[in-house]
Amino acid sequence: MNVDEGLRWLRSAAQLERAGITARMLASHVQHGRMQRVDRGWYVDGASWREWTTEERQLIRVLAAHRRRSAHGGRGTVGGVFSHASAAVLWGLPLARWEPDRVQISGDATNGRVRGGDPLVSRHRVAVAPSDTTIVHSLPCTSLARTVADLLRTTSEETGLAALDAALRMRAWDDSGRRYDEAAADDFSGEVDEHLQAGARGVRRARRLLPLGDGRAQLPGESISRLYLIRLGFAQPRLQVPIAGPRGGSYFVDFGLDDADVWGEFDGRAKYTDSDLRGSRADLEDVMFAEKEREDWIRGVSGRRIVRWGARDIRDASALRQRLAAFSVYPRSTR
Repeated sequence: MNVDEGLRWLRSAAQLERAGITARMLASHVQHGRMQRVDRGWYVDGASWREWTTEERQLIRVLAAHRRRSAHGGRGTVGGVFSHASAAVLWGLPLARWEPDRVQISGDATNGRVRGGDPLVSRHRVAVAPSDTTIVHSLPCTSLARTVADLLRTTSEETGLAALDAALRMRAWDDSGRRYDEAAADDFSGEVDEHLQAGARGVRRARRLLPLGDGRAQLPGESISRLYLIRLGFAQPRLQVPIAGPRGGSYFVDFGLDDADVWGEFDGRAKYTDSDLRGSRADLEDVMFAEKEREDWIRGVSGRRIVRWGARDIRDASALRQRLAAFSVYPRSTR
């Protein structure tokens, strides 16, 4: 969902009233899940709301809050700039394993408390320098580096690393040539580090995670897998490792677990359902056959096994350990 699509879903109470839905009817629709209230006076279809992703729901909340802000001339209860999760969705970053129930605003003109009196907005009373603010899709928010720093400090390691990887991918990954610009990645990591002030909440953890960031990760599940592999004692895995293919091109493997002498593949559903990741193949049968052909080739030319895992295997690090142990895959330190 993009911003324009999100705006088309939003309906104000006044619009609904003009369509013949009285206040009493609207209250009934909300109570029975036919409509979802996302901000004061703003609603969306309830069934659609339940089908949307975490990121899409947060985007809808942000757009509704912005509409309220605009109604007050940019002032009032929604002052400041969108930050944290709200800035993340404007930038297109994932909110892995996090479902924020409020819009997040930062600025020194807020009411001074996080999760203050407004049940729809979390306000962070912190200074946001002009250099840390920007406009994304016509909405004011924190810069990409500031947004990632805030997420690394204040969310789980899984959420923070997935967002960092996605931001690095934006800055350093060339999809057409499948090349990763290490210098650009280092520059961005340096920008993020500049926003990690000593003594602030979560800075120590953020600085521990920052060197692990890698924009070669395609999906949040790959980011979380890498985090758990390192927790389990595996050496830092290589990502998107090229293997020369049979017809002049290359196949790419998600993880090179060199200390275990195996390849690792995270089988997220998106690899089979997302058209951007499936490439030119429209038919799922074609995708599955091509994947088998690819896997046979990689095993044959590299002499390494391929171990696969999915979302259920990264519920936590222990689940991934059990999955790998079932295939006798262990870090070198425990063999």
